[in-house]
Amino acid sequence: MTLRRVGAVLIALCLGACSMATKEPAPEASMKPRDKKLLASAPYKKILPPDMYQRSIVDYTGRERPGTIVVDTDRKFLYYVEDGGKAIRYGVTVGEEGLAFKGEAKVGRKAEWPTWTPTPEIKQRLTGIPNFVGPGPHNPMGARALYLYQGNKDTLFRIHGTNQPEYIGQAISSGCIRMLNEDVIDLYNRVPQGTEVVVL
Repeated sequence: MTLRRVGAVLIALCLGACSMATKEPAPEASMKPRDKKLLASAPYKKILPPDMYQRSIVDYTGRERPGTIVVDTDRKFLYYVEDGGKAIRYGVTVGEEGLAFKGEAKVGRKAEWPTWTPTPEIKQRLTGIPNFVGPGPHNPMGARALYLYQGNKDTLFRIHGTNQPEYIGQAISSGCIRMLNEDVIDLYNRVPQGTEVVVL
């Protein structure tokens, strides 16, 4: 077992030890007037995920420094590590087996209400996909996107919003990490470009 793999196992064990979850919805103050307007007319049902996948403040015993994003794809959680042994835990949708990104990356770019251009691989796998989708609540990328890079190379994986909140807590995406739009807006406001991301 490599040193990196040992580290990943230890991180997973630490994440499993997180307890004392206090449910705390994303603050409305993080949303801009445009966000409120677009989300008020979203063309999907506003569905909250099960309690365990709703935004919570939890104890965190991992070794990552405050300001790091840690994604536990097995448990479908994203952690934003804070000071004092705490983290904000968000429920997420993760990639299907064999499609998900794993490893270390950095936030190389950020975008509000991004556009979406599906990759050739996605278009080959899914029928009826358009070549381009403009910004808005109908867009699968949702309200915000964090683009994951390794060095100067775009991994093509993102942490982004969703127009399918009913799938939070499941593994159905084409590899990206999806969050409730309200949650991804909250996370977006907390992380600068260059933020470290660890995906288990």
